[in-house]
Amino acid sequence: MAVIENAKVTVVGAGSVGSATAYAMLIRGTAREVVLYDINAARVEAEALDLAHGAMFTGSSAVTGTSDIARTAGSHVIVVTAGAAQKPGQTRLELIETNARIFRSMIPQLVEASPRAIVVIVTNPCDVLTMLAVEQTGADPARMFASGCVLDTSRLRWALAQRAGVDARSVHAHIAGEHGDSEFPLWSTATIGPVPLREWQSDGAMLFPEAELDRIAEQVRTAAYAIIEGKGSTNYAIGLSATRIAEAVLRDERAILPVSTVLDGVHGIDGIALSVPSVVGSAGATPLRQTRFSDREREQLEASARTLADTADAVRGAL
Repeated sequence: MAVIENAKVTVVGAGSVGSATAYAMLIRGTAREVVLYDINAARVEAEALDLAHGAMFTGSSAVTGTSDIARTAGSHVIVVTAGAAQKPGQTRLELIETNARIFRSMIPQLVEASPRAIVVIVTNPCDVLTMLAVEQTGADPARMFASGCVLDTSRLRWALAQRAGVDARSVHAHIAGEHGDSEFPLWSTATIGPVPLREWQSDGAMLFPEAELDRIAEQVRTAAYAIIEGKGSTNYAIGLSATRIAEAVLRDERAILPVSTVLDGVHGIDGIALSVPSVVGSAGATPLRQTRFSDREREQLEASARTLADTADAVRGAL
């Protein structure tokens, strides 16, 4: 596949996450055209106008705000952020029935307007919503997947970098599983530069004993709750994460990112959307089948899968 020229990206939802995503795309020059779509015409037009007024500083990208789904037609990538937002104290999985009903009518319309688009689902709980959307539309799971643990992985690398005193881009570690309470780090393969994480030292002292790894894992797992408690929502970092995924698709980067796809027997799991390291490019996302897991990590992956399968089954019965 090739790099997509004059790319068109639609961001669905003009709330804090959707607007942050569109903003990140404009300042990074992700696409030639960014369409911000929302059923609230006044809100989406105002958000787009505010973004457009910065055109002098953002390059040649154009931004449009619309409540007409027909204007999303021909998109190369669709980033879906629309839905009810997570409230303080609420888990991502508790959002599912509300957002599943929104998706049931919205996703087929978006796919009909842009049948060749790669669809990236950011709305929470993104794993279960992706499973339901793929089932409903019959989409290729490689072309309809969730942002998954890309943001969680960035949080992890930042925390490790802060502790080690290095650039976060020199930390190589991933969060896998559910984007939520059952997620877990792949400690067994984590490194800083070429050095295994558990062997990293400062002044002769090991910086990452098991107790410290447990503390960091908990910090990453609960990061969203802390931010939501303080400011009501997370938006900037997830906007950047969604933008990073879109760029990997549009530029055919074949980047390794822990997005969440509906697995087809990968790592012994079938029919469940979970984050594992995947190759992301213009053809979509393909999980790396050769990713190594320790025995403990495999148990955690299977536990995540059971949690999401139970939630999906309950939602299917309620809808």
